[in-house]
Amino acid sequence: MDLKTLVLTESGGLVTLTFNRPEKRNAISYELIDEMLLALAAAARSDAEVLIITGAGKAFCSGMDLDNLRAITSRSPEQNRADSETMAKLFRSIYEFPKPTIAAVNGAAMGGGCGIATLCDFTVASDEAKFGYTEVKIGFLPAIVSTFLILQVGEKRARDLLLTGRIFSAEEAKQLGIVTDVVSGGQLLDRARELAGTLMRSSPASLRATKHLLSAFNKDELDRRLALAVEENARMRSTDDFREGITAFLEKRKPRWSGK
Repeated sequence: MDLKTLVLTESGGLVTLTFNRPEKRNAISYELIDEMLLALAAAARSDAEVLIITGAGKAFCSGMDLDNLRAITSRSPEQNRADSETMAKLFRSIYEFPKPTIAAVNGAAMGGGCGIATLCDFTVASDEAKFGYTEVKIGFLPAIVSTFLILQVGEKRARDLLLTGRIFSAEEAKQLGIVTDVVSGGQLLDRARELAGTLMRSSPASLRATKHLLSAFNKDELDRRLALAVEENARMRSTDDFREGITAFLEKRKPRWSGK
């Protein structure tokens, strides 16, 4: 598989998907989304029993790519809805991946990157990692990730994280239940592989059946919530505040909100 934004490796029953745009802090581009869907499908078909997702360089995934942010403001309603549906498909593909998943968060995980870290079965983080669902700061909304975050941390905590858009530490993420374990940066991948080894000592059939059952518990509610989230995500992209938020962010100035 010819991948430009990711590296996919397989060894000893373990497949590792690495975001490979370190010069862009592994920001999410349209190309990366497409390649990640292909890579996840390939990993699901492989003989590997556990998937690790991590990032090259100093960041795990810093959120949406700046060039894509510029492009979003000029996209049509139909394109915005298609984009929202594709992001929902990506998030759900991670959440419902048929094998155990481990996010090894080596640095900043912001916006959509924080969502990807949240969606894995286990999230191991470097003690220097930072997290944030920062969409409201640029006039956007964390519509799709909110459907999953509420399941993990409860509504009150989700409201805090999503409405403030604040950045929080790996230790706080562990206290909130978003992160499974916090280790020093040099131990991150070793800890993720150690956890993968523990999982691989169990029956692969049992692990797959357990994951399928856990996903099935929430399927109907997720169908409903994601349909609403896709609509809200697409609608928000056409607002004045979204365009102002993106413009201000790109121009590195304080936004002048109109509330429209």
